[in-house]
Amino acid sequence: MRKSINIHEAKTHLSRIVDEVAAGQEFILAKAGRAMARIVPLEPKPQKKKFGGLKGRFTVPADFNASLTEDELAGFERNS
Repeated sequence: MRKSINIHEAKTHLSRIVDEVAAGQEFILAKAGRAMARIVPLEPKPQKKKFGGLKGRFTVPADFNASLTEDELAGFERNS
């Protein structure tokens, strides 16, 4: 829901309005009853990816990059 406020009220209560906007509220600023601007919360900054979060939780088999056997290849080809 958007709240409409006049510029004078916005100047008087700016700190409270900023807190409400940060919590997700949107405001429409009006001058002489005419909508002039919209105040909306900023989108959160994307979190940096942390590599190694699963370290120690599983092990990669030694033959992970080994070629598939003829039987394994045939199994894939039958299902395609």
